[in-house]
Amino acid sequence: MQSLTALGSAVGSLLKERRQTLAVAESSAGGLINAALVAVPGASAYYIGGGIIYTGAGRSALLGLSAQDMANIRSSTEAFAKLLARRVRANLGATWGLSETGASGPGGNRYGDAPGHACIAVCGPVDAVITVETGSADREANMWEFAHRAVELLESCIRKT
Repeated sequence: MQSLTALGSAVGSLLKERRQTLAVAESSAGGLINAALVAVPGASAYYIGGGIIYTGAGRSALLGLSAQDMANIRSSTEAFAKLLARRVRANLGATWGLSETGASGPGGNRYGDAPGHACIAVCGPVDAVITVETGSADREANMWEFAHRAVELLESCIRKT
């Protein structure tokens, strides 16, 4: 298993180098994405804030997402991941927004997604979205995989600028 600092260090260096900022909204990774990005010494130069957006109440209170915003969108989809990334970026005034939504396990989520399913989105100078399917019911392993894939996607987007 990789350390949090090792996971976030390349992205942290890139963001500091470019004087860019980041905001994060995650769910099934349980805070590992935020922790990896804050674990890097000097994170205050780029990390504005983030949260674990785990329920509808969290979406509403922390991101200001209304029922109207969610019309025809369900959690754990690429469309929802994009909405989260856009909203957290806008609300915190960051260069980049990063989001993750899914089902870590051991069971699937209430929407019918299998454990190991996550959608990850980046919103900023470059936008991207991916779906991850680990095929595993191992909750912690999935959380680490989601965090790894989220940071990797963000790094690839930053390098394109």
